Amino acid sequence: MTQTTGSEAAVVFTGAVKTFGRSGQRVRAVDGIDLTVERGETVALLGRNGAGKSTAISLLLGLNEPDAGSVRVLGRSPGQAVRAGLVGAMLQDGRPIQRVTVRELISFVASTYPQPMPVAEALALAGVAEYANRRIDKLSGGQVQRVRFAVALAGNPELIVLDEPTAALDVEGRRAFWESMRAYARRGNTVLFSTHYLEEADENADRIVVIDRGRTVADGSGEAIKAAAGHSQVSFDLAGRSTEGLELLPGVVTVEVTGDRALLHTADSDATVMELARLGAVRGLQVSLATLEAAFLSLTAPAAGASQPSRPAKESV
Repeated sequence: MTQTTGSEAAVVFTGAVKTFGRSGQRVRAVDGIDLTVERGETVALLGRNGAGKSTAISLLLGLNEPDAGSVRVLGRSPGQAVRAGLVGAMLQDGRPIQRVTVRELISFVASTYPQPMPVAEALALAGVAEYANRRIDKLSGGQVQRVRFAVALAGNPELIVLDEPTAALDVEGRRAFWESMRAYARRGNTVLFSTHYLEEADENADRIVVIDRGRTVADGSGEAIKAAAGHSQVSFDLAGRSTEGLELLPGVVTVEVTGDRALLHTADSDATVMELARLGAVRGLQVSLATLEAAFLSLTAPAAGASQPSRPAKESV
């Protein structure tokens, strides 16, 4: 059973700032982030390379101290929460110890925590029980990644933090990993993960936070963020008709044509559809929100990023 520590939020960033570099060449990797993650939430952290995701995670884990503002984890400082075994992490760098078996490694890690998860439970939850007696250096890359997950679980954490957890996995490995992660989350635990696979964020996160230039530029469900991007998609069958003039329809931003089907990215789907109807019969018409990828690119584009507010765009946006 996961340990509990009170009613405080799982994660609270309050005006957190972290700057790197020498005088005259200093860069604010994290620039005044305000972020609260409630207990039991699964939150995806998205951003381009260099947006500040990894620095924010390092502050959360106590690997760096903020220059200004504060970070609290389960009502404690990050260092206190990690030492108490309340936080587990999978970072991009680092590899498990070689020449030991999976069971030996997890048993050793569990022994360093005050209230560890039973070893058999950690092995089963991470999906590594079937090769628990094999040496780490005899495992495939995907299997090693799941062992790293078991290591993160060994302390019986309430919060687990994942930095690009499936970057080295194939499609099958990614699917198996997220099945294990959802099992962990169903226990009422909190998950915060960063990923470049936007479909993973859309499918597995209750909430998505987009960071750009060290600031939070969007915060809400996948659907809310797609809507906040301001674009919808209108698609229909061309039925042999010309595509000439589609880019001039009201609201249309870009046009894509695949075979005999057109896809219009539009800032005003109602106006676009009404004009299509006025021009004649439209077959196979579909209207949907933009994909998360399109929304992400819109939110983090150079021009858009410069005009974004420093505070989060919440669900009501």
